[in-house]
Amino acid sequence: MKYSTPVQKRDQPDDSYKFQPLPAPTGAFPYHLDIAQVIPDINSQKMTFHLAGDTGSLRSIDFQRKVITAMQAQFEQDNPPQFLFHLGDVVYNHGEASQYYRQFFGPFQHYPAPIFAIAGNHDSDVNPAAAPYHSLEPFVKVFCDTTPQEVSFSNGVLRKSMIQPNVYWTLNTPLATIIGMHSNVPKFGIVTPEQQEWVKGELRRADAERPGKALILCIHHAPYSADINHGSSIPMITLLEGIFEETGVRPDIVFSGHVHNYQRLVKHYDSGRPVCYVVAGGGGYDELHAIAELTDNRFTNKLEIFDNVTLENYCDHQHGFLRFSVEKTGTQIALTGNYYSVADDGAVTLEDEFKIKL
Repeated sequence: MKYSTPVQKRDQPDDSYKFQPLPAPTGAFPYHLDIAQVIPDINSQKMTFHLAGDTGSLRSIDFQRKVITAMQAQFEQDNPPQFLFHLGDVVYNHGEASQYYRQFFGPFQHYPAPIFAIAGNHDSDVNPAAAPYHSLEPFVKVFCDTTPQEVSFSNGVLRKSMIQPNVYWTLNTPLATIIGMHSNVPKFGIVTPEQQEWVKGELRRADAERPGKALILCIHHAPYSADINHGSSIPMITLLEGIFEETGVRPDIVFSGHVHNYQRLVKHYDSGRPVCYVVAGGGGYDELHAIAELTDNRFTNKLEIFDNVTLENYCDHQHGFLRFSVEKTGTQIALTGNYYSVADDGAVTLEDEFKIKL
């Protein structure tokens, strides 16, 4: 029997010393990007996009290529996705420019839509054995450029650089505000005080646009998880719940990577609607993370901050990706998620489907 709640992994060492200073923003505060600057004809009634995290792998990219092939096949179907939002860990193990062609530009060269991203812990880390470079320097060149252009280390791949204004930033769309956070290198994440204040402001601003828009939050380190490798991030839970309490604003859904599997968890509150937390980190790294067994004494779920949080569905045996839609009908907005697993032979299976009406 496996856990049906988040878990904490016991006796984890403190690795906060791995924190890396953030690069300077490439755009103006408050770091907004209007999606029309990238996709001028974005649909104002229905927006569909892919989400996947942890697609890179230093050892083998076979699983990544299978997942990308399955995502590309959906562009031949009705209502094709309009972009991919990457949930971090594009490049292992240290976000080096020399690995971007093998782990990103090469595998994604035929993906026919723009790719936005937040950085993961591996994208942010620095290889001490390499020629000196700063944390996130390659990531900024690929995703946070000031104008779209060929990237010098893409080996001539046609995909140009993205124009995100910062490593934490907001994507404004007609149907949803997508806030992308940066949670740095340590295993359970660190968010700077400056970014915390920015998140509070972004939540308040996005809340003012409700009910006409959905509010989506993306952060690499999964707050809630039942896996055996990381478990839940107590620092990220404490941080986010504190911000939600202070601002009086909760997102409609939270997306994360970091954990190499798929999980859909729901947190119920004493007042207001529940919040869905989705982990979609099975995008290609060759090692998957299983859900913890109830008999495994390395884990516990006896924490008050796990109260009213349930694991509704998961897929921990195969890689996969999420297809997500935001659709407006009259005055109502509906969020629809479909998670697909991809077998070793390339067969695609719908593992989970969920809908949230706002």
